[in-house]
Amino acid sequence: MSMAHIPVLLQEVIEGLQIRNGDFVLDATVGGGGHSEALCRAIGKDTQRPSSYPRGSRLSRAGLTTFICLDADEDAINRSRQRLEDCVRRQDCQDCNFLFERTNYRELDKALAGFGVRGINRVLFDLGLSSFQLEESGRGFSFMRDEPLEMTFEKNPEKSAVTAKTIVNEWSEETIATLLESYGDERHARSIARKIVEAREHTLISTTFQLASLVASVVRRRGRIHPATKTFQALRIAVNDEFQGLKDGISKAWEALLPMGRIAVISFQSLEDRLVKNFFRELNKTGAGKLINKKPIVPTEGELASNPRSRSAKLRIIEKIKNI
Repeated sequence: MSMAHIPVLLQEVIEGLQIRNGDFVLDATVGGGGHSEALCRAIGKDTQRPSSYPRGSRLSRAGLTTFICLDADEDAINRSRQRLEDCVRRQDCQDCNFLFERTNYRELDKALAGFGVRGINRVLFDLGLSSFQLEESGRGFSFMRDEPLEMTFEKNPEKSAVTAKTIVNEWSEETIATLLESYGDERHARSIARKIVEAREHTLISTTFQLASLVASVVRRRGRIHPATKTFQALRIAVNDEFQGLKDGISKAWEALLPMGRIAVISFQSLEDRLVKNFFRELNKTGAGKLINKKPIVPTEGELASNPRSRSAKLRIIEKIKNI
């Protein structure tokens, strides 16, 4: 049985974004829809209207908050659509309008244009995997289930798309080692890469259990963290070109953000957090933005106890002062 997905740092996101009636909100990684539902429910009926509405938008309706929900994962879009539309039918989300688009957030500018939205007031990026992706997608994100070694966010990727299976069976030992070091902070990267190359000389590495077993034969387990955690993380990042996608997505979100608008990013990996931190700091330095939290917000002990998957989460928020 799968665990229900629990949105991370939920109260902190609600308090940090301060969404108001009539805002245009971009949920760039809607996942299961948990953050969007909670954000909609939290909107006070007596909160101020946004100081800026997107000009010319055919969607703007006084008092109605519009959520533009994006995700590269088709299953995520279908699940979040059902959840959020059910919330509207129950009249728990009657003050919100939800729009959905299956696309990577690196293409968010095209999605906004398609909906006729020329500016947004609030943005949320949650860079973590959902419980559904880990436990039910069948695409090899988890080493706890024996699945095909794919790791693509897209449910039906193009035949030419790189998968985790492609990387471990075709890429050079040096390239694999560099990938594990750069994207996984894996100090055993070279030993793991060597083991992978040795194993593939005898058999095709095509499942998650095969790969996890290879890594476990090289890396000792320490505490509750599985030895293959960093390897799987690095492969997923490489397969989906996540770092370049984040750079593109956050830059485009900033361009679309209206003055006094806010962007919140939840990251789960040190390199992701560093990218966000540097981007926000540069905007703060130039006077284009104001850091809402100078240090990242992390889960409370209570959240860690109830949701262990939140352990590496970090939340950063910035407010736009002006365009540059």
